[in-house]
Amino acid sequence: MASEVATQGEGPSGPPGSRGSRGLGDRVASFVDRHVVGVFVSPGVAFVVVMMAFPVAYTLYLSVHEWVGGIDQPPQFVGLDNFQRLLEDQRFLLALGRTFLFTGVAITFQTVLGVAIAVFLHREFRARGMIRSIMLMPMIATPVAIALIFRLMFQPQLGILNDILTSIGMPPLAWTSSASTALWSLAAVDVWEWTPLIALITLAGLSALPEEPLEAASVDGANGWQRFWFVILPMVRPVVIIAVVFRLIEALKTFDIILVITQGGPGFATETLNIYVYNTTFQYMRFGYSAAMLIVYFLVVLGCAVLLLRFRRAKD
Repeated sequence: MASEVATQGEGPSGPPGSRGSRGLGDRVASFVDRHVVGVFVSPGVAFVVVMMAFPVAYTLYLSVHEWVGGIDQPPQFVGLDNFQRLLEDQRFLLALGRTFLFTGVAITFQTVLGVAIAVFLHREFRARGMIRSIMLMPMIATPVAIALIFRLMFQPQLGILNDILTSIGMPPLAWTSSASTALWSLAAVDVWEWTPLIALITLAGLSALPEEPLEAASVDGANGWQRFWFVILPMVRPVVIIAVVFRLIEALKTFDIILVITQGGPGFATETLNIYVYNTTFQYMRFGYSAAMLIVYFLVVLGCAVLLLRFRRAKD
């Protein structure tokens, strides 16, 4: 009886302070129930606005202005003059061409080598798991660390690569010190770093393939190359194209290894569009012109990705 009295006494009123806490909690829960969409969606909308929409809008704003970054010199509206100047800027056009050349060479070698490695690792043999783990190492390392290591290896007098070439009777190369070999050397670094990504994605696609078509091809007398070219490759092609799209977008944006190893040199031999935009922004302080280049660059990357995806759908 005494406990009932005590319970009844704490029920409506409760101990001091508990009524206010429950009241605040009830009000918060009631507010969330009445505005559930706004409460859960607004953080995501705020993130998109702050982290994505604002930088894009500000870049668009700067692209139609001329601004050198001075506090007492506000941006001057110039309309589409920055975009018109791009068409007459030979340095921009050459940088765009080097970007396509670097990306094309890197993606071609990465795709061929990645698919070949994936087919090799798809077989059953000892130490296959260990080889897969070792293959991940280039992707785990940071690009700047990789670039510093290759910068030392490319050194004409002290680098280990020329020591290897001379030890097998071949003449040493200038690597990144020559305008004729510098861009190819940088593409080789990108191939070494990102071929494992295409290999892993392709390997996942190979693991999901059905066995029946391969067994039917074997019954029909197809050899290993015919099974790969006419059976395996058509089935795994959609996965390979997705991997190529990922790598294409990233290769077009390659910046860190080029900046660390050559900084765009010798001369302008390795100055891709990213390096040119960086120099224009932070050395020449032409923020409006740099923003216009970034807008064009974004459209180039978007166009390449769309073309590849349309190619994939057409093949499907």
